[in-house]
Amino acid sequence: MIRRLTMSLLRIATLLLVGSVVSQGQSLSPLTRHVRDVTQNGQARSVGRLSPTQTMRLVLVLPLRNEAALDDFLKELYNPSSPSYRHYLTVDEFTARFGPTQEDYNAAIRFAEANGLTVVGISRNRLNLDVTGTVANIENAFQLNMRLYMHPTENRTFFAPDREPAVGLSFRLWRIAGLENYSLPHPAGLHQRDLTAKPNATIGSGPSNSFLGSDMSAAYYGGTALTGAGQSLGLVEYYGTNLYDLDIYFSNAGQTNNVPITLVSTDGTSTSCFYPLCDDTEQTLDMTQALGMAPGLANLVVYVGSSDAAIFNAMATASPLNAQLSSSWTWSPPDPSTDDPYFKAFAAQGQNLFQASGDSGAWNSSSTIFPADDPYVTSVGGTDLTTGSAGGPWSSESTWVDGGGGVSPDRYAIPSWQTAAASACSSCSKTYRNGPDVSANANFTFYVCANQSGCTANRYGGTSFAAPMWAGYLALVNQQSVATGGKTVGFINPSLYSIGAGSSYSNDFHDIASGGNGYSATSGYDLATGWGSPNRSGLISALAGGSSASDFSLSASPASATVAQGSSGTATITSTVTGAFNSTISLSATGQPSGVTISFNPSSIAGAGTSTMTLMVAASTATGTYRIEVTGNSGSTTHTTSFSLTVTTTGGQPDFGISASPTSVSVRRGTTGSSTITTAISGGFDSAISLSASGGGRRVYITFSPSSTIAAPGSGTATMNVRVSRYASTGTRTITITGGGGVTHTTTVTLTIR
Repeated sequence: MIRRLTMSLLRIATLLLVGSVVSQGQSLSPLTRHVRDVTQNGQARSVGRLSPTQTMRLVLVLPLRNEAALDDFLKELYNPSSPSYRHYLTVDEFTARFGPTQEDYNAAIRFAEANGLTVVGISRNRLNLDVTGTVANIENAFQLNMRLYMHPTENRTFFAPDREPAVGLSFRLWRIAGLENYSLPHPAGLHQRDLTAKPNATIGSGPSNSFLGSDMSAAYYGGTALTGAGQSLGLVEYYGTNLYDLDIYFSNAGQTNNVPITLVSTDGTSTSCFYPLCDDTEQTLDMTQALGMAPGLANLVVYVGSSDAAIFNAMATASPLNAQLSSSWTWSPPDPSTDDPYFKAFAAQGQNLFQASGDSGAWNSSSTIFPADDPYVTSVGGTDLTTGSAGGPWSSESTWVDGGGGVSPDRYAIPSWQTAAASACSSCSKTYRNGPDVSANANFTFYVCANQSGCTANRYGGTSFAAPMWAGYLALVNQQSVATGGKTVGFINPSLYSIGAGSSYSNDFHDIASGGNGYSATSGYDLATGWGSPNRSGLISALAGGSSASDFSLSASPASATVAQGSSGTATITSTVTGAFNSTISLSATGQPSGVTISFNPSSIAGAGTSTMTLMVAASTATGTYRIEVTGNSGSTTHTTSFSLTVTTTGGQPDFGISASPTSVSVRRGTTGSSTITTAISGGFDSAISLSASGGGRRVYITFSPSSTIAAPGSGTATMNVRVSRYASTGTRTITITGGGGVTHTTTVTLTIR
């Protein structure tokens, strides 16, 4: 009996040994890379190992199933001629068709537990399995060593595996998130201006004339019918926030936020933030820009986590799903395909992620802008916006010099929807993904409250502001689409490029054709601003399709006039309607100087129509250029359009003068300074004035915004932006600014580079 028992135990031991050998022999590495080149080539020096008793939290990410079929499904889902057009999947439907099987998910759980890891989170789409464990157990489970390395470019150490993980499963994992912290997430586009430089001049509604989120809505939408009602919006955040800062922002702005804010911890990360232990500048401004564009949202959800895997999968499995998502954070993963399972899930489920394109100008091969160049996100660049008045309409726009854009640093293949645009763009790659897709204001013109320590005006800027703006704008699109019997519009990139190539492009986008970020802005698509910024309700209707919400807009033709003292001028005010709008629009004007009387004939317009605006200028009216705001009121709906009136004397030779303020600018290498160039006309001068600059020297780049041309009759201002390369020589230079319009005049600015 004892002999038989001994033989049985020997057989069991032998089988266990064989099973162990087979299991080790079948260990498979994940489908994405985890090892950094710097740990292999000696750039990052090893300084030891992590303590074997230290506890780590990891996310085991399982691969999508039937991925080729998913790719085919997405093509049909966004093909307007397909019967599958906009027939999105629910989370459960996506999981059943393309998620990991329950058998594989259970196997991953058993593997984790058998290796001493504790399962602390499961996901309804079976993509993520959250586990915790000691370093010793993790090293044993994945057959690697967790080492500490000295970071080659930052003053810190980081941890990382010394080899690719190997997993004893019958299938390959997609990824193991949390194995290294070489690249820490940071705001992609949040910068402060040089406090020694002159603030950017704005005419916003906030303190010191800074822009509020509501100013962006007035500029890019300009209506009141759409507020984002019924829509929820999600924000990516790597740290918590303090809603006290949001409350102070709205209080100081004289506004009220009526949107519920939901803070979601995706992996146990704290949703709180107390300065100086935590900085909530990014988190708060993301909320203010989204809420400013869409003040009637059903909910604003802030997803807080310590890893992209946790945050993105929480967004992909939320109930209800947020149709519009925004990220203003960037990092550099060891493998650029890391987050594609989540991004494809977004597209399949009708969700769109906007990503800030960064604030370092033109992309290059070493730019850290991920995931802005991923084909499954909408990349948002930066502009410099001028509005007609505080809370007023869009007036002009140029490229923000620091806005990110270029050819994909991560070498993503060019998507099919971008090939036609790239073929017409001389700087674009015909092989790799290009960015940005769209843009919005990013200059240092915003009002920001943060860190429970006060608020600032015209200090912060960046594409961090532009991305949540676009997410808010998409909420307006989705509200209209649903209200007119349609569905939400889902992943918008294929539609954006189709609209950009269409005959209504100028009605749907503001085409930014001046300035540059290292790439020059041109007509149509470019690497400076993509297709441009949204043009009021035009793009809303183009994206939503179907019938439009009832609304109207105003325009003036011509948009400016020069009238001599004692004379009069006229312009035609036109109302354009959408949907079934046919109500009476009452007209009025503000902004005219003493001595100018404005009348309308007729005084109101019924629906679509025109009215003649007459401007009577008294002989005593002071000469100069004045911005007139023409307002149309119809019940609770109000829209405006701007008109420029220049009053001249009755005699004298036509001429103009040019001046600069300040006349001297001190700029550190690697930063930007500015001076305002002003032209003033006399004697009935009536011509556009072209501005140019010389004398900056090597590695000094000079642009004018909103344009290098001051429109006729010739009175106006332009900002001269002086960008100094970090490699420019220090010293003093004289920049000569020349204005030409039949006659030529110059002024100078002294540039000191330090």
